[in-house]
Amino acid sequence: MMLRIKNISEVMGKKVYTSDGDFFGQVEEVNLVDNKIEGWKIRIGSGFASVLGGARGVIIPHQFVKAIGDVVVINKASLPVREDMSGEILGEEGGGALASEELV
Repeated sequence: MMLRIKNISEVMGKKVYTSDGDFFGQVEEVNLVDNKIEGWKIRIGSGFASVLGGARGVIIPHQFVKAIGDVVVINKASLPVREDMSGEILGEEGGGALASEELV
């Protein structure tokens, strides 16, 4: 699937939702490799920050972005696997996002 983006700057600041419809955060930056989009840095909204161990942002690989329009939709399965208080794993395996503490 090819997502058509005319201008990357149009995507900056867009709200990001999971495929389940939950607000996830906002697009902060794009990672380009060889002039192609490799991933998106997302500033995490307050609802997901505690779930992801207090990380301020994540990098979502471009292949996990399902749609870009008025908002960006990411595949929920791409979110990092997390543990709850009992130690049980929540979420789906094969997560592709990288937690990033260094986003300012």
